[in-house]
Amino acid sequence: MPDSTAKNEPAVSVQELIEGAPRSRYRVRLGWIAAGVAAALLGLLLLLEPGGRAPGPQYRTESAAVGPLVVKVSATGNLQPTNQVDVGSELSGIVAQVYVDENDRVRKGQVLAMLDLSRLKDAVERARAALAAAQSQALQAEATVAEKRAALGRLQRVYERSEGAFISQTDMDIAEANAKRADADLAGARASVAQARAALSSDETNLAKASIRSPIDGIVLAREVEPGQTVAASFQAPVLFTLAEDLAKMELHVDVDEADVGLVAAGQKAIFTVDAWPGRSYEAVIARVGYGSQQKEGVVSYLAVLDVRNDDLSLRPGMTGTAEIVTLSRDNALLVPNAALRFTPDMGGDRDAGERKRGSVVSALLPRPPQAPKRVHTTGASGRGQPRVWVLKEGVPTPIEVQTGASDGRFTEITGGDLKAGVAVITESALPSS
Repeated sequence: MPDSTAKNEPAVSVQELIEGAPRSRYRVRLGWIAAGVAAALLGLLLLLEPGGRAPGPQYRTESAAVGPLVVKVSATGNLQPTNQVDVGSELSGIVAQVYVDENDRVRKGQVLAMLDLSRLKDAVERARAALAAAQSQALQAEATVAEKRAALGRLQRVYERSEGAFISQTDMDIAEANAKRADADLAGARASVAQARAALSSDETNLAKASIRSPIDGIVLAREVEPGQTVAASFQAPVLFTLAEDLAKMELHVDVDEADVGLVAAGQKAIFTVDAWPGRSYEAVIARVGYGSQQKEGVVSYLAVLDVRNDDLSLRPGMTGTAEIVTLSRDNALLVPNAALRFTPDMGGDRDAGERKRGSVVSALLPRPPQAPKRVHTTGASGRGQPRVWVLKEGVPTPIEVQTGASDGRFTEITGGDLKAGVAVITESALPSS
């Protein structure tokens, strides 16, 4: 009878069942991990092969286009009247009356203020009295001259008739001398009359100047005097009023930076704004650009004067204006972005990716130290730095040399070269899309 124990499976203990189950699950997990690693390595090998390389660098482009180009220069300054006059006093004295105030309109010759006239009137009266006295002395001198001339004439007739018998030559000489002395006294008296008349005129002029009058038609911008105030004009004429001739025409004085002054010239148009009227623009025209420089906080600038119309009197002297001066305007210019002229491609990455051979999977996975990018020099054949832009030809950046003109800060005019309108130029590198 056969042994039943030889045909049956060997008996397994409970302890073996408990320890064997975890080991089998661990082997299954190791198998799955090994399969995943093998698949990843296979995919990496396919990616590193020449036929399965990663995509090359991507670029952002923008087409060269024909359009308007407006170049502007910004400058800041203050509004001033076209003719501003400081009215003062040539005389010293006490202000008796003030007839105008700020913002009053005045006419040429209108009395603005009056000094005390008492001393000036006294001076005029004294001068008139002196003139009368001088005129009296002149009349006496004329009478003396007439008397001396008559006496000389009688002596001459007696001398001629008596042939010198009754009148000596000495008497004749004395008479002639007296007549000449009388003539001299008359001339002195007449000079005294002229001097007295001049003194009277000067005092009358001072009396007239005691009335401070407006030299122009305009508006009172400032009043610096009050009744009862003493005016001392010994060394310098004090300023009593400040007048603006016509606020309907004003000037904007702006400081143009030395880097921009070469672009600014008389006759160019400008637009400016003031803080008092936000959102409103005013037109202006450059009248002149100064040759003399001025330096403020280490910045060199030049004064430019712009003519401004102010028919509605919305602008006031002293307001700060920010002007945009149009220095160049072109309607049909070939334009490219400034970024296209600054762009230089990194040609090293693609070339190394195509030429580098992968020896093994392990070497491809090992980290490598970073390499400096290989830049393409943009200087011309003679090394003078010829401007150029880059375009894509069969996916490869290709340079095109150009000649540049004016720029508004965002676009630059192309004045020469092989670049045509509509050609897409590279502005920057872009990361490849995933």
